[in-house]
Amino acid sequence: MEGQLVWKDEYNIGVDIIDKEHERLFKIINKLFRFSDVKNKSQWACQEGIKFFKDHAVKHFAEEEEYMESVGYERLEVHRHIHEEFRVRTIPALELELEQTDYSADSVDHFLGVCAGWLIGHTLMEDRAIAGKGRSRWMKLLQGKEQEAMKKVILQLMYDLFRLEASVISETYGGERFGRGIYHRLVYGTDQEEERWEIFMVFEEKLLINTVGKAMGIKTNKLNTTLMNAARYTARQFVECVKEHLPDMEGYELKEENLLTYEQFQKVFGHEKLHVSLLIDTGEGYFSYCAAAKMQPKEIDAAPIHTGNAIAEVEKYLMKREVHHKKKVLVVDDSVTIRQGIRKLLEHDYDVTLAPSGTAALRSMILDRPDLVLLDYEMPVCDGQQVLEMTRSEDALADIPIIFLTGKADPETVKKLVSLKPDGYLVKYLKPAQIKQKIDAYFDNK
Repeated sequence: MEGQLVWKDEYNIGVDIIDKEHERLFKIINKLFRFSDVKNKSQWACQEGIKFFKDHAVKHFAEEEEYMESVGYERLEVHRHIHEEFRVRTIPALELELEQTDYSADSVDHFLGVCAGWLIGHTLMEDRAIAGKGRSRWMKLLQGKEQEAMKKVILQLMYDLFRLEASVISETYGGERFGRGIYHRLVYGTDQEEERWEIFMVFEEKLLINTVGKAMGIKTNKLNTTLMNAARYTARQFVECVKEHLPDMEGYELKEENLLTYEQFQKVFGHEKLHVSLLIDTGEGYFSYCAAAKMQPKEIDAAPIHTGNAIAEVEKYLMKREVHHKKKVLVVDDSVTIRQGIRKLLEHDYDVTLAPSGTAALRSMILDRPDLVLLDYEMPVCDGQQVLEMTRSEDALADIPIIFLTGKADPETVKKLVSLKPDGYLVKYLKPAQIKQKIDAYFDNK
């Protein structure tokens, strides 16, 4: 693994004790990256290196929490919860994978990639907020017993309704796409108060077909108006049951309902301060339940559904989904300029998803299988070669086509790229029309 974390000024939050430990953790990760490239490396030495990183991370969490407490940081409990989830869930899951694979190269790379990605994201998003240099989208997230109670309620409802033994795989779902999704938005309020609650439920299409559809005796593997309307009312009853466990929603009634496209969902979801944001694996498909309270919900370009127009609006929604069912292209690049440029170039003809890093790309591929991946070869931490190797080693992902993006076209680089056996490569500095032409030609040939 050739990754390296580069320390940047933007990682400094202005608190010496925290900045020094962050830089130390970066250096430890880099040592592990270099060690992972050593042939015939000792498993014991690898274990000790990973334990060293874990011990330092846990020590850092304690010191950071102590500092936040000393300055009266208002989001201490939220921050502590995020530390706890990484320490209690993420690290043990990665360690189990290491043990089960006898510290294989892939599992070590996976460990380092996840830890590096978490460290970067947490430093830039959560830790900068400590010094007032940023804001966290998880500011109002339920904590401790409240969060656990909410998870138990939702998992129990999944079992009661559909006999599904579901499990929570993330308590901080960030709006990532998974499968062919249905995006259901419900707005609750009272006549006396301005504050509104927004509930978002995201269903993988096959989940609705395999649960509500089967309960209705529908044998088709395709959504229809009857199934969608049944799913809407099932979802509304689901929310009513969850509301009983959110005292702040007592007396609130449904004021607006919408079915959203993924683009509409992204626009409104990205502005929310979330109280609950769970991603759940039901065994029959993914499901997300998210809740946020605010003074006035963001207006969206989606018709409110009511009794008089429900059939027509659901039909329009389903028709729109079929018309817009395009080939899915995942663009992976650490440059936001490149990502947005390719999206603008392709979005008219393709369903484009973006990922800023190798680890984000793997998560995106697992949640929402693309038809083609445009993968930056020269990325820090988890580069294109590592993503390609990890993808090819997973049976479920092995046949996803991957084309490398590269800023170099010299013979040595091209020879190295071709030797890795991707499905092709694209030079970034080609004219936009040429890049588009090559993508179109790839799908035409397929």
